[in-house]
Amino acid sequence: MSLAPDLIHLVITVAFSFLVGMELKTYRQQYHAQQENLYFGTARTYTFIGLLGYIFYKIDTVHLMLYLAVLIVLSLLFLVLYMKKVEEGKSSILPFVVMLSVYALGPMTERFPLWMPSLLFVLIIFLLNAKPSLQRLSGGINTHEFETLGKMVLLSAVILPLLPRTNVIPYLSISPFKLWLAVVVISGISYGGYLLEKYLFPSKGYFLTGILGGTYSSTATTVVLARKAKNTGNSAVITAGIIAATSVMYLRLLVVALVFNVQIARALALPFFGLALVGLIIAAFYLRLKKASSVKPDFVDKNPLELGTAFLFAFLFALMMFLTGFVMQYYGNNGLRGLSFAVGFTDIDPFVLSLLTGKYSVAETQLVSAIMIAAGSNNILKSAYALWFGGLKGGMHSALWIALLGVVTIGVGFWI
Repeated sequence: MSLAPDLIHLVITVAFSFLVGMELKTYRQQYHAQQENLYFGTARTYTFIGLLGYIFYKIDTVHLMLYLAVLIVLSLLFLVLYMKKVEEGKSSILPFVVMLSVYALGPMTERFPLWMPSLLFVLIIFLLNAKPSLQRLSGGINTHEFETLGKMVLLSAVILPLLPRTNVIPYLSISPFKLWLAVVVISGISYGGYLLEKYLFPSKGYFLTGILGGTYSSTATTVVLARKAKNTGNSAVITAGIIAATSVMYLRLLVVALVFNVQIARALALPFFGLALVGLIIAAFYLRLKKASSVKPDFVDKNPLELGTAFLFAFLFALMMFLTGFVMQYYGNNGLRGLSFAVGFTDIDPFVLSLLTGKYSVAETQLVSAIMIAAGSNNILKSAYALWFGGLKGGMHSALWIALLGVVTIGVGFWI
């Protein structure tokens, strides 16, 4: 015989309410042991609050007058306690917020599937235990990062949905929506890599700096690490980091291709995975030669997500799409390859996206070839940066390997 649904809901509400009360008691003992008398109730109190919320919701499900009346009474009782807390120099309303959450458990259990009240219970427990972590996190975050997060929301959730999905831009076979979607994807990948490096893995070593830096700018990471290699004797691990950044660039381009053109991504998968693997193996070899060092690693402490950068990227994307179509129309495949090689000495992302999203009357293999040539020539640029900023001693090894990867990439591109 199965249990009545109302009994199951009541048991779930009582159990979750009691456990929240127990957790809040632990929280008080850990963080506010001297102000025990200034807290709103015990585990039994919160159990009764959850029970009352369920009962009065069931009594008057339509108008909820009893449910709201009890909520007002509980709020007034807390107001009395809060006024006393203010006199003692305390102003936290956390117990009241927890009480409201417990009071809402009954109706949630009745109206929604089990995962909904369970999720509320889990969030209450996690947030009560997250106080030290949240304090450390808030103390370590630059306030500018919240502005940057707002920009990311503006780019993706405000501007993108408002753009037309039809091709209204003269001479471009792409809609404003798809053009800006490319900006959002590139910005999101770059921003995510930046946050990982700065907040989750800060000062974890030059090799990890190279890997994470490659997710948003392998060129900038190469410059920063090459400069460091020039001034430190621990050049083997920095060499590993520089090579790792270029290796991750291949994977990053593959992810971008997968988002916008699955067919091209499939064609790029084998060569790009192979080149990335070779680069990481070479980097691992140099990593084994590293010396112990107490020098704090540097990373590119410059947030890549800026509105000016995003609009510039959109302009370059549109320009590259126009140039690519023009070159293909008048100069054919050889002209496209020449353009690919030249573009590699600049920012290749707009060009790669123009190939992935544009509608060109060329074979897929020609687009794959152009992407590989651009990536290869970009490696040659980075090898020059590594040698220039790192000098012969600090940058020679990384420059040689990156240049070799670039030559192989270009060779495969021409062979395709």
